[in-house]
Formats: sequence, C-alpha cells, structure tokens
Amino acid sequence: MILAIMFFVGMTLIMIFPIVSEAQSDEKTFVTHTGAVVKTSGEIIDPLYVASTMEFDPMEYLRDFNYGRVSELPDGTTLREYTIIAEDDKIMEVSPGVFYNVWTFNGTVPGPTIRATEGDLLRIKFINNGEKEHTMHFHGIHPAGMDGVFEPVGGNGGQFVYEFTAGPVGVHPYHCHVMPLEEHIVHGLYGVFIVDPKEERAPADEMVMVLNGLDTDFDTENNFYAANTIPFYYQHHPIQINTNELIRIYVVNMVEFDPINNFHLHGNLYKYYPTGTDLIPSFYTDMITLSQTERGIMEFEYRFPGKYLFHAHKVEFSEKGWVGIFLAKDNQEKSTQEIKYGG
Repeated sequence: MILAIMFFVGMTLIMIFPIVSEAQSDEKTFVTHTGAVVKTSGEIIDPLYVASTMEFDPMEYLRDFNYGRVSELPDGTTLREYTIIAEDDKIMEVSPGVFYNVWTFNGTVPGPTIRATEGDLLRIKFINNGEKEHTMHFHGIHPAGMDGVFEPVGGNGGQFVYEFTAGPVGVHPYHCHVMPLEEHIVHGLYGVFIVDPKEERAPADEMVMVLNGLDTDFDTENNFYAANTIPFYYQHHPIQINTNELIRIYVVNMVEFDPINNFHLHGNLYKYYPTGTDLIPSFYTDMITLSQTERGIMEFEYRFPGKYLFHAHKVEFSEKGWVGIFLAKDNQEKSTQEIKYGG
C-alpha cells in the first residue's frame, strides 16, 4: 500500500510516498509541525509538532521539590524566584506503544512541584514557548492581576511575571486557565504548589502524587488513569519506604471528565488533612474521595515489612492504571528529606 503524505513548505506543496514493505507493515508514518517525516511502530495519538519521545521518571518526580532561587529582601522577607516554561509540542510514551501529545510546564507532566514557606514572596517568570496561549493559575490567595485568568500569555516566547506572597499553608494545584480549559488540563498543564507552615511539620519521607487521567481517543472519557501520569508505573516499580518512619503524601486530584476519584491504602490507615490548611488531621481512614483539584495531605507509618497496594477504589480507574505498591523494609537508615522551611 502506498500512502501519500502532503504538507506545505512556504507556498510549495510537498508530497511524500513512503513505501511500506511487509517487514515495515507495523510502522506508522506522520509529518510533524516542522515538516519532518517520523516513523514508529507505536500508536500515535494527536501527533502535533515534534517527533521525539519525552523522557519522564515518575520515581524521580515523586520526591522532587523546586524551592526556586532564594534570596533575602532588605526587610528580611525571603524571595523565591522560579522560571516556568510552557510548551505544547511534546510527544510522550504514556503506555507501551502509545504516544500522546502532552503540554508541559518545564518539560514534564505534571509540572514541577513549586514549594515555599508561608509569607515568602514568590516571583515566577512564566515563558510560553508553545503555539497556543497559556497561563498559570495558582489556587490560594493573591491579587486579582496575578490570577492567570484574564491575562493570556501569547505563544512563541510570550512572557508574564507572577508575584505574590505564599499562602495559605497547604497543598494547592496550579494549572493553565485558558479556554477551552478541559483541553489544557487533559493535555497536562498542571502541577503542585506546596506552602509549608513556618513552625515546620514533623520530619517525614515526603512524596507528591498527582492523580491524573489521559483521554487518548478524544471522546471525553479517559482511557488511562495514574498517579503521576504513567499507568501502572508504581506497581511495576514499587515505592521503597522504611518501616516505622513517617510517610507524608501531598495528593492532588487532576482527573478531568470524571466527577470523583479516590485513594485507598492497604494494610494501614492514614491521618488526612484536607487541603493541608490545618495542622490537626480531620480523618483517620484508609480511603478518601476527591473531586477535581481537591487535595490534601496523608500521613502514615507501616509497622510491618512487605508489599502494600495503594490504588483508586473505583475499580475502573485501578484496572486502567491507577494502582501502585509500597515496599516497606526494615532499615536503620531513614529516608527523611531535609525540608527547607523558611529558607
């Protein structure tokens, strides 16, 4: 079979006739935004623009916190400066053989976990290197002009500086707020914003889990679900933790199209702090239910070593990828990170 591929370079119509042999029958061919011809044996989902597969490590993302470039103002206020770059031309292998056009903050889905202490002044230089208009909308308290709703930032290098004081304490999402909003969310323009209390929380092995879904056939129903984007990743790569060590998870639900999601922990219960704005837990449970952008902080310890599942108790979600394993080990060396409270 001969497949004609047509595209324009300037005013010239270019036609390409790749010959598909028997040995190549599983390969698919498409033309990128820049005119390159790309072949892959994977399934191509919305192959916009570039050809390369984006590398993303959910295990690295799990414990990676971006504290920004830190300095002190003359009045003693801590200033944290960040640079966040939006792009909408990445291709990511979201499941074996399935390639999806993701829109990214700093090259990943979810975007970087921005972290500060209550009262810090944040200055976020936002650069839009995408083709479409994008913004950053932070949940929390800030002036109207910093809300990222009425000030769309043009593509191809458009810039805007968001500046506001970090608050309130808790875990908050940030995301693009350009219409159609569901398109920008489902393609991946979101991340986590943690505001730590000045008085510090108890030392813990801390992690971020963004619950998300992928609609790869564009019928407004998700085909895959995950914690941190890659379906089944933490089932095939269990998260190693230590027994008798406090685990703290900042969980944010960003699933589009489905009204609820949930988080069930096996063999244990956890203290739950809705939105993380209170230092006293509201629940002691093994399952929470979350609507979109609802979030909170989970705290627990495992007393006994072994493998423990965590997953959505909505079975459809867990069977389509939102499932993982904690591997608890007796270990004298703890994993508690040095959290940079106040500086």
